[in-house]
Amino acid sequence: MAGITTHVLDVRTGRPIGGMQVELFDLATTPPTRLHATRTNPDGRTDVPMLAAQAARTGRFELRFYVNAHFKAPDALAEEVPVQFSVFDAAQHYHIPLLCSPWFFSTYRGS
Repeated sequence: MAGITTHVLDVRTGRPIGGMQVELFDLATTPPTRLHATRTNPDGRTDVPMLAAQAARTGRFELRFYVNAHFKAPDALAEEVPVQFSVFDAAQHYHIPLLCSPWFFSTYRGS
């Protein structure tokens, strides 16, 4: 399965984050083009891929996670977390999860 997917976990609780706004941008354009915007479901995932398999292509992309709109922490490290990455093989699946709290965020290429 090709395309781009994501999910979000709260590292403080080890639980999925539902309701977080996530957007996908194509960085090949100036300004970047927003390709998809959604909110995570109760399982911390999006109901549909951020970029569907039939639209998969190589290029540079950014997932933008609106973490502080979820946490609402006055001392939060970031309002939003941009994760920029490259798709080198459009036939592969790119799963980019975010592990976060109001003061921490990390990502990796999942499966």
